[in-house]
Amino acid sequence: MMLQKKVLLFSLIVLSISTFAQSQSVAPKYSNEFLAIGVGADALGQGNAVVAQTAGVNSGYWNPAGLTNVNKWLEVGLMHSEYFAGIAKYDYLGLAHKIDDKSALGFSAIRFAVDDIPNTTQLIDNAGNINYDNISTFTAADYAFLLSYARKLRIEGLSVGGNLKIIHRKVGDFAKSWGFGLDAGLQYKRGKHWRFGLMARDITSTFNAWVFTLDQQTQEIFAATGNSIPQNGLELTLPRLIFAARGKFDLGKKGLYAAGELDLDMTTDGRRNTLIRTGFASFDPHIGIEFGFKNFVALRGGLSNMQYVLDFNDTKHLNVQPNIGIGLNFKSFYLDYAFTDIGDASVALYSHVLSIRLKLDPPKTVK
Repeated sequence: MMLQKKVLLFSLIVLSISTFAQSQSVAPKYSNEFLAIGVGADALGQGNAVVAQTAGVNSGYWNPAGLTNVNKWLEVGLMHSEYFAGIAKYDYLGLAHKIDDKSALGFSAIRFAVDDIPNTTQLIDNAGNINYDNISTFTAADYAFLLSYARKLRIEGLSVGGNLKIIHRKVGDFAKSWGFGLDAGLQYKRGKHWRFGLMARDITSTFNAWVFTLDQQTQEIFAATGNSIPQNGLELTLPRLIFAARGKFDLGKKGLYAAGELDLDMTTDGRRNTLIRTGFASFDPHIGIEFGFKNFVALRGGLSNMQYVLDFNDTKHLNVQPNIGIGLNFKSFYLDYAFTDIGDASVALYSHVLSIRLKLDPPKTVK
């Protein structure tokens, strides 16, 4: 069953390469979508509604302005998750360093990959015989590296930040690309209860330069199956804006609190299957809630991926993906868990996601 799934996946990869060859003159709707999954089980458990509240190492991904809340010499974030019954693996490493009371630096690395995909292009030899020994394997992997900087401004409660984003995508020996882009974000804290955020991803658009290296036999297979031969070209990721607002309120005087955040993602690549959509832009809301006791434990929930689904009888209904999670903190160690997925709740398999965060003091010098 696993082999059949990977063979199917290989066919989809070939189809996607061919589709890119036919549409490289326009900006595809779902370019670099692996960067929309998210990092940190604390955020995933809240339906990714964290742009206003993010504070710490994971802010390099969600909103770099939140890095100004780093209060230790170094913060480390780690996450591993698997999707589609373990076929796809997603890994994240984040580092954040407090420069001074007003500024901080961050680094994030993300890998989303499917390993050991069967390459069946050589399955049939020149004599027309099937030879399973000719099946090799390859990896389809997406990598992203974010270099972040954040600083508090003179206006009380206002912070800004930015990312330099480097993207590398590789499909075995068939294709690879390098991409570069910029993100920008801000956060504003008003009083004790309210936080607001704005995140502009791919603010200048992100360009991926693709290079294809298909041998003669693979090109003949593409031609025989009705696929276009892909040509080197550029893939464009258009800007995405995320507007966010969060409120946090105490429940009595014993350290209990309740918080909620609403994020609204605005994509600028035309009509998508989202709750609100126009010919120019689409809007995808995320809602997250959190109940906790001081900084020790937090229970989380969220709603995301609000999409209209077409049933077999041609009727539409609104489908919403629920997410839940819990977070525990002991001194400088944070452990977060989320029960979530990356797609339609009625189709994609749910996943268990764990992540950790560490806050470290400067190493002691040896006298």
